[in-house]
Amino acid sequence: MNTITRTAAGLGTALALAVPTALVAAAPAHADVERRGACGAGQYELSVDREDGGYEVSADIDRVAPGSRWRVVLRHDGQRIARVVRRADHEGDLDVDRQRPNTSGRDVFRFRAKRLGHSTSCSARVSVG
Repeated sequence: MNTITRTAAGLGTALALAVPTALVAAAPAHADVERRGACGAGQYELSVDREDGGYEVSADIDRVAPGSRWRVVLRHDGQRIARVVRRADHEGDLDVDRQRPNTSGRDVFRFRAKRLGHSTSCSARVSVG
C-alpha cells in the first residue's frame, strides 16, 4: 500500500468515526417541549422540561397589561397541580412553575389562563414521554 492510499484510508476511517460522534452530540439528551400562542394582546409559553427524572413545568404570560390579574391553572394527567391568581409585573409578565414526577406512559400537561374581570383567556396542551 503506497503512502497516498494509506493516507486516504486513514482519513476515511477518521471521518467515519467523527460523523457518528457529532450526530450523537447534537441529539438532545431529554425531551423539552414548548407551546406558544396569543393570550389576548400578549403571549403565553407553556414549557415542559425533563429534569432529574421528572419535569419542570413552566407557564409564562408576557406583554399583558401591567397590574392585570390572571388565574392560572396547570394540570398533569388531569390532576390539578396549580390554581393561582397572579398579578402581571410592571413589564406585563407573570409565570407559574411546578416540579412534577414522571408517571408511567405519556405525561399530559394542560395550561389555562384567564384574565380576571375580562373575557381574555388562553390554553395549551403538551404531551411528553
